[in-house]
Amino acid sequence: MVAARITVNGKEAPISPVAPHTTVLDFLRERGLTGTKEGCAEGECGACSILVARPGVDKPTDWVAVNACLVPVAALDGQEVVTSEGLATAGEPGTAPTLHPVQEEMAVRGGSQCGYCTPGFVCSMAAEYYRPDRCANAKANANSDSDSGHGSADPEHGPNGFDLHALSGNLCRCTGYRPIRDAAFAVGAPTEDDPLARRRERPAPEPVATAYVRDEAAFLRPGTLAEALRLLRERADAVVVAGSTDWGVEVNIRSRRANCVVAVDRLPELRQLNIGSDHVEIGAAMTLTEIERRLDGSVPLLAGLFPQFASRLVRNSATLGGNLGTGSPIGDSAPALLALEASVVLAAADGEREVPLCDYFTGYRQSVRRPGELIRAVRIPLPLSPVTAFHKIAKRRFDDISSVAVAFALDIEDGTVRTARIGLGGVSATPIRALATERALEGEPWAPRTVEAAARVLQAEGTPMDDHRASAAYRCAMLRQSLLKLYAQTTEQTTEAVPS
Repeated sequence: MVAARITVNGKEAPISPVAPHTTVLDFLRERGLTGTKEGCAEGECGACSILVARPGVDKPTDWVAVNACLVPVAALDGQEVVTSEGLATAGEPGTAPTLHPVQEEMAVRGGSQCGYCTPGFVCSMAAEYYRPDRCANAKANANSDSDSGHGSADPEHGPNGFDLHALSGNLCRCTGYRPIRDAAFAVGAPTEDDPLARRRERPAPEPVATAYVRDEAAFLRPGTLAEALRLLRERADAVVVAGSTDWGVEVNIRSRRANCVVAVDRLPELRQLNIGSDHVEIGAAMTLTEIERRLDGSVPLLAGLFPQFASRLVRNSATLGGNLGTGSPIGDSAPALLALEASVVLAAADGEREVPLCDYFTGYRQSVRRPGELIRAVRIPLPLSPVTAFHKIAKRRFDDISSVAVAFALDIEDGTVRTARIGLGGVSATPIRALATERALEGEPWAPRTVEAAARVLQAEGTPMDDHRASAAYRCAMLRQSLLKLYAQTTEQTTEAVPS
């Protein structure tokens, strides 16, 4: 087995001798690349963001921004990374490097004060700068008012095609976001001689099998699913990781350590998306960003979920398999998948089985998944219900944990609710289906009287509790209000048209 190595800013470096739990952030800083900062160690501030070369959707390679504080450096064995320092172009000896266009715009438009968050903003902005369809849009809008963004009717999308949601995982505590937005809306398209733009035309590095062992701790990346399942059968102590967006927090904040970590994020068998005649099958190790772009709105409920799931930085690493595998009652994907009547395909060394998601969760962070099993895929049956919505109630609009999450999937025909599926998160020890509310709706007219009666049932579903995110009374009120809101949205009426 070849020694674990990583390419940083075009130069290859061995990962050894760091411990297997060492994050990319700490690895980079120990090598003098201190532009990568630690702000929160939880993937919520973006000060640590870097660029990673990943298989692309529209190009052979995409430059993807990820949180370096969450990812073990061993997980990037054989991969390419660019930091904020690597974006600039080196000049002649004794001269200063030439700033990257993103860095230049941040500087001239006052997007940096203390500078702590700036390198992270720059890396997230650079990932959006190199997004292929943004570049095409930027060329089409070359004559727009790119200085201020006033040429765009959408305040979150600039005339250059820049999507501000790309920065939703980056926090600034002193500058204010207007000059950062101005910088984002001012960047043009990469030039033909831009080395990182040219790099997109070549395939991203293939995943490599990794066996990184030090001080009796191991980080292992099997080459195939069969190998991974054999390993899980033999190592009962193994922790399975994909994007590490949950495990990374455990390592950083709770000082968790594992004797054996098994990475499944690059297994080809877990990274396929297939749309058949009767179901959509999504590989458990596809990132949420990849799923979002591959589905391209064809599953509207998921299209409504993705922009509200954490931040783009997190979605660039997080997976459906990981979100469901943790068994968390506040994971945002579970309510949506429950409403879609999804099932999970569980794989083990001796075969596979399919389990409806409504039967998957058995208790707080517990499930029917047996030792040695992992989630291979999620299956969503077709056809889809035509009326869907995802309502997330949280203290912040983006990048926050849900106090309550409600997903709806209704089939309304000739003014009557034929089927109703409602998934709930944050109101019980597990994500649940609102079965009583579904029964109260089915067969009834989609009308104010029905909705009000069903909303009273919905507010009593689950066992809402008081905690630091919300009180039980607030959660009950939000459950009720979510159905009233759905009715108002589907009938193009104001909420006052529904009795309260």
